[in-house]
Amino acid sequence: MSQRRDALSDRASEVIVAHNHPGGGLEPSPSDITITAHLKAAGVIVGIELLDHMIFNRTGYFSFLEEGRL
Repeated sequence: MSQRRDALSDRASEVIVAHNHPGGGLEPSPSDITITAHLKAAGVIVGIELLDHMIFNRTGYFSFLEEGRL
């Protein structure tokens, strides 16, 4: 079961976003790249820093932070 948390209601100062690519590779899609940019920009406005956006599959993970793409 997936549990979503509301960063604003929980008064978060930082967030890490993660999702899976169960049937595909780990390389971020154009949509992944776009949403990461939007989340980072929105975080600046509301004062919540985006620490990382991670993508998982059955064999590994991709980290925007580790890859210098955040």
